[in-house]
Amino acid sequence: MNFFEDWVELDLNPVISFSSTSKIIYSNSEAQFLLNRIKQKELFDLALKYAPKSFGAETSYIDLVLKNYTFYAITVKYENEDELHMKLYKSAMVKKESKLNIKNINSTNIFTLVDLAISTSKIKTDTIYTKNYDPSIPEFKLDASSFIKTLNQVFESFIDSKNITCSIMLKIGEYIRIEGKKYSLITVEIASDIDANTQSSNYKQDSSFIVTCSDNKITIDLPLII
Repeated sequence: MNFFEDWVELDLNPVISFSSTSKIIYSNSEAQFLLNRIKQKELFDLALKYAPKSFGAETSYIDLVLKNYTFYAITVKYENEDELHMKLYKSAMVKKESKLNIKNINSTNIFTLVDLAISTSKIKTDTIYTKNYDPSIPEFKLDASSFIKTLNQVFESFIDSKNITCSIMLKIGEYIRIEGKKYSLITVEIASDIDANTQSSNYKQDSSFIVTCSDNKITIDLPLII
């Protein structure tokens, strides 16, 4: 990796290159983190929207909020019909999720924690819970206390739901970089038949996991640290 490649890789702003068929050719570390939160097609469509009308590069100043990211500008460049390059510029108010706290946490069985939260929620509601667990996931390190507290708040967000599906799975091909090391991601997905009411929720910000809310689904992503 030469100087310029290394410089792009270390950039705190997402840099992504797409093929003409929307496939990702390159993404730096920050972009890979963004892709854990935002669908690939959504980012490709964004690049097309702000692409220059002819070959070259164009920077547009925007006020764009994607999940818990806020961007103030976007640069899109293409020199041929086969590749499209995009860089997004984060505002200072964006949450620095890559600084996850992974110290002083113990190995825990995540299935036990989710089952405990479900049992607690069942006391308050008549909601029917469906569980979809990947049994191959081993015990790994996480902040059990904070995780349970957040998971209970997630279930509170769906307090009027009739059906909730809880899935625990490994995110294939996705990872997060923490302190220079790459970790695979375990995702806990809570999906309901109604949209989440998150107005009264106060998810912990500086924790060992990432919470993402999207209509009738809330996900908690955790680094797989054995």
